[in-house]
Amino acid sequence: MPESLAEVRARIDAIDTELVRLLADRQQLVEQAAKFKKDENAVRAPDRVEQVIANVRAKAEQAGLAPDVAESVWRAMIRAFIDLELSEHERYR
Repeated sequence: MPESLAEVRARIDAIDTELVRLLADRQQLVEQAAKFKKDENAVRAPDRVEQVIANVRAKAEQAGLAPDVAESVWRAMIRAFIDLELSEHERYR
């Protein structure tokens, strides 16, 4: 367990570094997915979004993360990646 605020912050910074790396990996996959989608609706994929959110909520609960927090984070992330993917999709059309 951390013994100071500085130690807590250092550990959070280390986690943030790993999260950025993982998000970069996710971005590359989102950019690749844009090549396979036929139209804007396929990019937005509302049914897929809800499936991802349901899965994340279940995994969050198992991991001890508040499902509402996980859902909020994932919805924000998905919105940002959809915007990026729409731009990529336009490039491939």
